[in-house]
Amino acid sequence: MKADCIVLGAGMVGISAGIHLLKRGRSVILVDRRGAAEETSYGNTGIIQTEAIMPYAFPRQLKKLMTYSVNGAPEANWHYSALAHLAPSLYQYWRNSSPDKVAAASRAFRPLASLCLAEHEALANHAGVDGMMRRTGYLRLFREQSALDAAIQTDAKLRDTFGVKFETLDAAGVRALEPHIEGPIVGGILMPEPVSIGDPGRLGKAYAALFLKLGGRMMTGDARTLARSPGGWSIGNVDGPIEARDVVIALGAWSDDVLGTQGIKVPLFVKRGYHMHFKPRGNASLARPILDVSGGYCLTPMTKGIRLTTGAEFTWRDAEPTPVQLRKVEPMAREILPLAEKVDPEPWLGRRPCLPDMVPMIGPVVGKKGLWADFGHQHWGFTLGPVTGRLLAEMMTGEATFTDPFPYRTDRFS
Repeated sequence: MKADCIVLGAGMVGISAGIHLLKRGRSVILVDRRGAAEETSYGNTGIIQTEAIMPYAFPRQLKKLMTYSVNGAPEANWHYSALAHLAPSLYQYWRNSSPDKVAAASRAFRPLASLCLAEHEALANHAGVDGMMRRTGYLRLFREQSALDAAIQTDAKLRDTFGVKFETLDAAGVRALEPHIEGPIVGGILMPEPVSIGDPGRLGKAYAALFLKLGGRMMTGDARTLARSPGGWSIGNVDGPIEARDVVIALGAWSDDVLGTQGIKVPLFVKRGYHMHFKPRGNASLARPILDVSGGYCLTPMTKGIRLTTGAEFTWRDAEPTPVQLRKVEPMAREILPLAEKVDPEPWLGRRPCLPDMVPMIGPVVGKKGLWADFGHQHWGFTLGPVTGRLLAEMMTGEATFTDPFPYRTDRFS
C-alpha cells in the first residue's frame, strides 16, 4: 500500500498534520498502535492556551530547588532511581531556563500561540464540532498574597511584551465568577482569551473523523518498523508494508524510539501526569478550568465530571504508575471546591514529550531525506497541534511558511 506521506502518531499533533497535508493535495496514511486521541491528547486539561507564550522553565531559585529535591512540593515528583537516566536532559533543561533563553523560547512560542485558536476553530468548524468550545477563559487561584503579587508582575511583562491579556481579581471577584469556590483563596488572575473543551478526546476523534472524510486512511502499525524502501520509507502493517516518500514522526513521548532506529539521538524526556474525575458535591459546578497555583494542579469541568490533573512526575517513561501527586493534591482540591466520590476506577497516566530548550521540533530531520519531525510540544500538544501541523505541511509542500521555522529545527542539539 502506498501514499505520499505516512504520519506516525494519531494524537492531536499527528491528526492535525495529516489534515493539513490532505488539504494541500497529499495522500496520507495515519499510523498508530491504538485509536485516535487515546494517549496524552485524551487526558489533558482541555485548555487551548492562547496565552502560552512563556514555557515552563526549570526552577533556578535555590529554595525551590531544595524543596523539589526532597519532593516537598505537590507540583513535582522525582523518582531518584531515574535521575541518572534523566540527568543529561535535565541539566540541559536547567541551562536553557536562564532568563535570556526563556525569553528566546517565548519568542519561538509567540507565532504558534497567536494562531493556535484560529487553527483549532478552522478544524472544529470543518468537523462540525465548533460548539464544543467554551469561551470562558481559565482562572489561576492564589492562596498567598505575595504569590499573587509576583504573578501580576510577571503577567504585566507578558502583556507589555506580547500582548497577553489578564484580569486581576480579589477573593470576592473570584467568587463572583465561580460561586462554589471556597477555602483560603486570596485572589486570582483570569486569563480571558483561552478556550476550553469539555472532552478533549472527543475533539481529537472528531478531527480524526474529518481526516477520514477528507480522504485520509488510518491503520494500525508499529512505528519502530520504519525502514528505508526504494520509494522512500516503509512501515510494517498487519496487511503488509505501507510505503511513502515522506514520513512524519508525531509520536510525542515515543518519538525518540523511532528516531533511534535511524541512528538519531534527541534529548527527549517526559513529564508524566495523572488525572482523576470526581462528581461534584450537591449543586457545585465550575464554569471554567481553575489552576491552584500552590498545588500545581488543575480542576476542569468535563463531561465525565470534574477532572483533577496533576503537575509533573520525572521518571522513566514506561515506569509503573505512582500517582502520589493525586493523593497530595486531592485534599487541596477539596478545600476549594466541593467534590464527591471518584468516577474513575483507577487514575489515568499520560506522558508529556519535552525537549530541554522547551521548543518543539518541527521540520525535516537533517540527513534523512523524506523524514520529518513534529513533536516535543511539552504541555501544549493539544493547544499547538493544529498550528504546528499547518507549519509542517507548509514546509513539506514548499509553501511560504507563516513564520520562520528556524527556532524549531531538528539539528539544534547536534
